[in-house]
Amino acid sequence: MIDVTKLDKAALARMMDYSILPKETREETIRKGCAEARKYHFAAFYSSSAYWTPVVKAELAGFDDIEIGTGIAFPFGNAPAAVKAFETEDAVKRGCTTVDVVMNVGALKDGRHAVIQEELRLFKQAAGPALTKAILEVCYLSDAEIAAGAKLIAEAGIAFAKTSTGQFEGPTLEQFLVMKEALVGTPVRLKVSGVKFPRPQNAMVFIKAGAERIGTRAAIEIVEGLDSLRKIGMC
Repeated sequence: MIDVTKLDKAALARMMDYSILPKETREETIRKGCAEARKYHFAAFYSSSAYWTPVVKAELAGFDDIEIGTGIAFPFGNAPAAVKAFETEDAVKRGCTTVDVVMNVGALKDGRHAVIQEELRLFKQAAGPALTKAILEVCYLSDAEIAAGAKLIAEAGIAFAKTSTGQFEGPTLEQFLVMKEALVGTPVRLKVSGVKFPRPQNAMVFIKAGAERIGTRAAIEIVEGLDSLRKIGMC
């Protein structure tokens, strides 16, 4: 659990997976985002696909502790397991050091846990040395489904369970807590994406609740909002 009273801007930045994901993103936007990632020394920089990874890798050369990330089967997650594995392997070959796979929500809701187990097994195998994160997209799931999905992530040995892609409705605190409770006693860490407005305040609530990473395009806004939150005693 993070002690938010001891967070400074540098430490908060190291909890941010800075993400530039819009469909209309151009190379200029990616390069600008990488420059911001270098300036703030965020934990990671994410683009929407491995198409951009060579550009990101070049821009972040010399910053080996900033992860280079992308989403797998992003944002819908309903690609076959073999396709997800191929996409993961390709992303790592291009230079990704962290990969976030979108879980097949329909399969989870149908109770087809063997489908999820297979896609997570192949995903982890294909990721090799890259840090693995699996996305539940909790806005479409019941509490029981969230808990079941989180436990499947733990069984597969995935490093992070993540609430959302950030492309649809974000998580509620209650949904996050269901996920957290399901992972008690496991080494799986927690990542939140889709933080709602006002983002600095809501991000801090999730951090206080146990999130170790926040995936967001609003990383700069959240870091720069720390001083105001401290003034009102939230931190």
